[in-house]
Amino acid sequence: MKNKLPSGYTARPASMDDLEATVEMFNTCTRQLIGIDKYSPREFDTEWRVPNFDLATDSCLVQAPDGAIAGYNDVWDLEEPHVTPDCWGMVHPDHTGQGIGAYLLAWAERRARLAIPKAPAGARVILTSAALSVNEAALALMQGAGFQLVRHALRMVIELNGTPPPTSWPEGITVRPMRVGQEERAVVQAVREAFQDHWGYVEHPFEEEYQRWQHYMQDEEEFDPALWFLAMDSEQIAGVSLCRPKVSDDPEMGWVSTLGVRRPWRRRGLGLALLQHTFAEFHRRGMHKVGLGVDAQNLTGALRLYYRAGMQPDPARQYSLFEKELRPGEDLRTKEVGAYAMGD
Repeated sequence: MKNKLPSGYTARPASMDDLEATVEMFNTCTRQLIGIDKYSPREFDTEWRVPNFDLATDSCLVQAPDGAIAGYNDVWDLEEPHVTPDCWGMVHPDHTGQGIGAYLLAWAERRARLAIPKAPAGARVILTSAALSVNEAALALMQGAGFQLVRHALRMVIELNGTPPPTSWPEGITVRPMRVGQEERAVVQAVREAFQDHWGYVEHPFEEEYQRWQHYMQDEEEFDPALWFLAMDSEQIAGVSLCRPKVSDDPEMGWVSTLGVRRPWRRRGLGLALLQHTFAEFHRRGMHKVGLGVDAQNLTGALRLYYRAGMQPDPARQYSLFEKELRPGEDLRTKEVGAYAMGD
């Protein structure tokens, strides 16, 4: 992989002063790829301030000879067990074909390899990344750098044409918003349990993960606890639908950030009920669409659930997910689940 930049180009860590220009660079890329500005400065500001993420060590920004941002990449390796560092970046369309993407990917691999000594002995360590599936240049770059295509992720969308059907809750289940200041820890624990059967899941220390959740709850401009729906069985959280009032690239689309049902309450229609309740609330708020992201090869049947709820994939928003092995060993990620864990 190429490790040198073209003449006149320089690389350095990003700083908060680069935020606006970096967002514009990313949006220039997405305008070319899918015709929209996908990212917002507030979104980047929140991401760059996540606990344990340090721009000085975890980001690389390439500047063109005229000072314009030509590319950016960062590596996320925030919490134990440090077995799945992830990198993400783009190259400005005016600066492609010069080896900048290869340089940034080589930097990301060097940074990700710092996770190896921190990982448990004998554990497999991989570097993961993703790109829009329509970004053929990025896909070719990663494959050329030794990354393997392992999954696809979809954006599922429903058009809210007319009043959604009434919600049919399983017996004994009620729904209400999260009680702010009282239930945040219980919600995070419920999400951890619901997602332990999802492909690629790795358990992190609770307190570190909770700190990250707190950051998003406190810092995200779109955080609205009235849209954090808890399906309750008496005093137990059976499932959750944690939503944002809109998505950054479409102000008319409500967004389901997290939908999950804990094992004891699966196969009772609770996932569908949570979706229907969510659709009804967004319709009441005047939204025309609702979307969410999903692993296209989901282990727990989530994709079938979304189709059943009337959602359809947006072909322009499919992502290709890649990984590269940095150290062989025992894979600590969830790779399969038993029948007891299936269903909504």
